[in-house]
Amino acid sequence: MSDTAEPLIIGSVAYTPNVVTIWEGMRDYFATTDTPIDFVLFSNYGRLVDALIAGTIDVAWNTNLAYVRTVAQTDGRCRALASRDTDVVFSTVFVSRAGAGFDGIEAVRGRRLALGSRDSAQAAILPVQFLREAGIAAGDVELLRINSDVGKHGDTGRSELDALRAVLDDRADAAAIGLNTWEAIARGDIMAGALGAFWTSPEYSHCTFTAMPSLSDERAEAWLANLMAMDWERPEHRAILELEGLRRWVPPKLDGYRGLFEAVAAQGVSDRW
Repeated sequence: MSDTAEPLIIGSVAYTPNVVTIWEGMRDYFATTDTPIDFVLFSNYGRLVDALIAGTIDVAWNTNLAYVRTVAQTDGRCRALASRDTDVVFSTVFVSRAGAGFDGIEAVRGRRLALGSRDSAQAAILPVQFLREAGIAAGDVELLRINSDVGKHGDTGRSELDALRAVLDDRADAAAIGLNTWEAIARGDIMAGALGAFWTSPEYSHCTFTAMPSLSDERAEAWLANLMAMDWERPEHRAILELEGLRRWVPPKLDGYRGLFEAVAAQGVSDRW
C-alpha cells in the first residue's frame, strides 16, 4: 500500500452503537490495502445524502430509500456500487398472532395492519405498495402507523418491534416487518412462539454503497476490488462481516429497487427529508 494514498471517506448512519465498531474494523481492513478509508457517522439519512451530494464524503452507505432519494435529487447521476449478499434478497413479511389462521395477503382485508416508521421501506412504504398490487385499496384495511426513530429508515428495528407489540396487545391484527426481524423471531431471539408469518413479499434490494460521478471509475473500482476481497473464511474479516450482517459483498441488484421507485411515486413520498 502507498503511504501517500488519500483515504476514501465513507459515510454511514449511526443507528446503533456497534456501527462504530463495524467501521473501525472496516478502516483497519482497508488500511492493509491500496485503498485506505476513513468514515463519518451521521444521525440520519437526510444528512448522509446531503453530504454525499455536497461532496463532503466520497461514498454513502445508503438504505434503499436513501438510494432512491439520491437518484431523485441527482437526476440519476449517482451510482450504486455494492451491496451485502443479504441486501439483494430482502423481503417484507406479514405476521399475526400464532394460530390466528391468517393465510395470504388477502387475510388483511377488513383488518388492522400495523406498519413501521413512515420512512421504512420494508415496514411501511413497500407494504402499502404490495397491498395495492394485490388489489387491496386504502379503505379495505385499517393501517396503524407507528413512527418510531424517523430518520433512520427502520434501521434500528424499533418501529417493527412496536408494530409487533401492537399485535400482541390486540391493537392490530397483523404487522408488516422486514425479513431480518422475522428471522430473529424464527430463531427464537425475540417473542418466541408468539407470532406466525402468513405472507412473504417478492424479493427486493435493500442497502447499497452509493457514489457521485466525482468519484472516478479508477478509484471506485480499486476500492470495490478490495471490498469484494473480504473473505468469510478469514476470522479477522468474518468478525466485521458478521456484525454488518453478510457473508460476502456483491454487485448491487438494480432491478430490486424498481418497486420502491414505484411506491415512492404512487404514495407521494417526498424526495427530501
